[in-house]
Amino acid sequence: MSAVAVARIVLASNNRGKLAELQAMLAPLGIELVRQADLGISEAEEPHRTFVENALAKARHAAQASGLPALADDAGLCVEAFGGLPGVDTAFYATQFGYAKSDDNNVRALLEQLRGEPNRRAALVSTLVAVRTPDDPEPLIAVGRVAGEIAAEPVGSNGFGFDPVMFIPAFGQTFAQLPVEVKNANSHRGQAARQMMGLMKERWL
Repeated sequence: MSAVAVARIVLASNNRGKLAELQAMLAPLGIELVRQADLGISEAEEPHRTFVENALAKARHAAQASGLPALADDAGLCVEAFGGLPGVDTAFYATQFGYAKSDDNNVRALLEQLRGEPNRRAALVSTLVAVRTPDDPEPLIAVGRVAGEIAAEPVGSNGFGFDPVMFIPAFGQTFAQLPVEVKNANSHRGQAARQMMGLMKERWL
């Protein structure tokens, strides 16, 4: 597929922060990302229990509705003591415990559930999937993973989600304590985006 054919890719997300982050990472390839909401495309169902299946469902949905190649991601927190959960349910984690949906409540619920638990190992995982068409038999799949430990309390003001409690031993700090450029260079989404750039260069451009 020629470079011209993938100059525009629809992002199967309505998150402006995610769009800005991925657009900056893919800009060197001459690719313009367009949010699906800006094309009047609804969000896809995410019925699956794995990141890769949900990301693929979102990418196929956006490609079908737009007629463009599509890029989707699914990401979350996998806690070892919980058998890998909350996983695909990360965004709604707090609602399982009677809290309203929010980043702060997710952190609060997580710390409550881990109280007294000696195993605090966890990983942030990001899975990016890109398809040329809705029926593309060979989707591009990139996975980024950052392992660390859940801190006893939130520390730091950078980042979002679980960043304030995601302690990274290699840095001796939480993700929320790191400068934004350092965090992005080492984050699960940063890893996945760099992999995806390599795959697009190799397979599509």
